[in-house]
Amino acid sequence: MQIDQGPIRPPSEASSLLIRVTRNCPWNKCTFCKTYKRKQFSRRPIEDILRDIDTVAQVAEQVKQISWNKGLGGRVNSTVVSEAGSSYGYLHYHIAQWLHYGGKNVFLQDANSLVLKTSDIVQIIKYLRAALPSVERITMYARANTVARKSVDELRELREAGLARIHMGMESGSDVVLKMVQKGITAQHLIEAAQKTRAAGISLCWYIMPGLGGREHSREHALETASVINKGNPDYLRFRTLSVLKNTPLHDMLTSGAFTPLDEDEIVHEQRLLLESLEGVTTTVVSDHILNLLQELEGTLPGDRDKMLGIIDRYLGMKPEEKVNYQLGRRAGIYARMDDMKNPSRFSYVERIRRKIKSAEELKLELDKMRNQYL
Repeated sequence: MQIDQGPIRPPSEASSLLIRVTRNCPWNKCTFCKTYKRKQFSRRPIEDILRDIDTVAQVAEQVKQISWNKGLGGRVNSTVVSEAGSSYGYLHYHIAQWLHYGGKNVFLQDANSLVLKTSDIVQIIKYLRAALPSVERITMYARANTVARKSVDELRELREAGLARIHMGMESGSDVVLKMVQKGITAQHLIEAAQKTRAAGISLCWYIMPGLGGREHSREHALETASVINKGNPDYLRFRTLSVLKNTPLHDMLTSGAFTPLDEDEIVHEQRLLLESLEGVTTTVVSDHILNLLQELEGTLPGDRDKMLGIIDRYLGMKPEEKVNYQLGRRAGIYARMDDMKNPSRFSYVERIRRKIKSAEELKLELDKMRNQYL
C-alpha cells in the first residue's frame, strides 16, 4: 500500500498526517527556494486524493488491529508503531505514528493547495473527516495572492468544512524585498489575505525570513514587515532565518556581490527592530526552527514584548567571546537556549572549539558549515 506524499510540511505539523492534494508549487520562482525547482505543478485528480484517504483509513484499522492483538484495546503506543513499521513498511509506520500522537491533525500538501476550487477542497475535507473521525484540525499552505482572490464567503465555507489554519510564507512586508526575491506578491496581497482569513474565522500563521533583505535592505525589511503585521494581525508569526542555499538565484546574487548576507548579530538587531515596531497586535511569536539563533524568542503580544526584547538584549549584551561561544554551541546543536551556557561541561566543550578558530573569516566558514548540516 502507498499514498502520494510531498517533500515538506511546516515544523509545527510534524505530528500531522500528510495528504497530498496538489504537487509542487504553481509559482516556483522565489530566488531563495529550490524545493520544487525543475518540477511541474499539478492538481491531483479528486478521485486519487479520495483513494489515498481510503488507503489511510484501511491502514489505520490494520494498525489498530495490531493493538487489539497485543491486548491494548486499540491504543497505539510505541510498541505498536514499531511493529506496524517492521511488519508492513513505511506507510503503516507513518500512520501508526500519527495515531500515536492522537490522530487529530492533518496537513494538506503541497505549497499552495488553496489554488484548487473551493468546492473541491470542501469535498476533500468532508470526505477526510468522514473517513477518519478522529481528525479535529486540518491545515494547508497558501500563497497570499491566492487567498486574496478568494471571497470571505468561500473562506468561511472552508472553515465550516473543517479548515482550521492557513500557513503562509510572508517572508517580508517590503515590496522592494518581495520584488527582489521574486516572491510574486505585494504587501497589499498580504494585508488583504490576512484580513479575509481572520474574517472567515481561520487561524493564520505567517512565516518571515530575518535577513532576507540583506545588508542593503535590512532596515526597510524590518520596518515594512512590522507595518504589514500591524495591519494583518496574524494569529501566529514564525521566524525562519534566511540561509542562502547553493544553486538558487539568491546565491548567484550573493556571489556576484548584489546581495550581502547579514551576520548573526545583524539578524538579531533586525529582529529587535521588527518586534519593537509592532503595535496593536495580538500575535503569538514562535521561533521553532533550527536555523534561528534565539530559538527561545517566543511570546504573545503585547504582553510578552518586554520579555522578548529582554531575550534579545541579553544576547546582544554578551561579551564578544561569549557571543561566539553561544553561536558555535547553538549551531552545533549543543545549546538550545542561552541558559545552556551555564552547563560547565557543555560550555567547556564549545570553548575548545572556539579557541581553535583564529580569525573572523574562519568563524564565518565554520558557522556556515554548521548551519548547512540542517538544510
